[in-house]
Amino acid sequence: MLENFYIAVNAVVPMFILICIGSLIKRLKLMTPEEIKHMNKMVFKIFFGVMMFYNIYNMDFSSTVQPKLMLFCIAGILLTIGISTPIVCHFIKENTTRGAMIHAIYRSNFVFMGIPIAANIFGPENISVTVMMVAIVVPMYNILGVIVLESFRGGKLSPLHMLKDVLKNTMIAGSIIGAVLNLLGINIPSPILKPLGQICAATTPLALMILGASFTWSGVVSRLKPLIATVACRLVVVPGIILASGAMLGFRNVEFITMISIFAAPCATASFTMAQEMHSDGQLAASAVIFTSLLSCITLFGWIFTTKTLGMF
Repeated sequence: MLENFYIAVNAVVPMFILICIGSLIKRLKLMTPEEIKHMNKMVFKIFFGVMMFYNIYNMDFSSTVQPKLMLFCIAGILLTIGISTPIVCHFIKENTTRGAMIHAIYRSNFVFMGIPIAANIFGPENISVTVMMVAIVVPMYNILGVIVLESFRGGKLSPLHMLKDVLKNTMIAGSIIGAVLNLLGINIPSPILKPLGQICAATTPLALMILGASFTWSGVVSRLKPLIATVACRLVVVPGIILASGAMLGFRNVEFITMISIFAAPCATASFTMAQEMHSDGQLAASAVIFTSLLSCITLFGWIFTTKTLGMF
């Protein structure tokens, strides 16, 4: 089981190196705060949209499809939002903090942290079920992220306005276009697809460096209680409830590991990017990404070890 701990460490350490590089850029004053905000806007509006398009366009939809697992994971994400929203709203008074907390609690770093865990346990050739869930979970994360963050901007809520913002989101647009072209079997010429792949590869490193450049310890101190609550929910409470439910419903082996990959992974880097771009609590979102990523080395190992001992896979 130590190898599973090592794969989690190997997934986390590169993230923190990139965050530290971003922090160094800030310390050396190579970018102004305003330039950092503009870079974040570029990543949010261009890079993440291209990444979603590229990943879904190249997705093999003919891979093994598990409708029961898909419905369970969709229900689990909706349940997480449904339960966390009234609790967060009861204890937290600031709308921007509410939105950032709920977003961080339900949205995990499934693609960059979860899938390597599954590949390490079953081998890259045996995780088609896990990879297939990317096409379901990631677009859902993005759509719900826009809805949650838009709901807590503090202004008058308009369903039509929210729908417009959802459709304008480049990540969602990229997902839709990629899925349509994929399903229609339209081939994109290599000279066009190759640079899109290069942008896709650069998205997460760039987002992590911007996160590091935006992070301040004062933001941690001033938001310590909501940060602790967010980290505990993301790494312990949510996976505890969802994994126990999945075990009782009979999910085992790669399906169960897929649930661990989705519900026990740390906060997604995109949760910070979206929170800052949509005028939510960017400092809380950045802190949640950093601390859940660090502590997930311990919690992911704990969930894998415990469920393996219980015979879930």
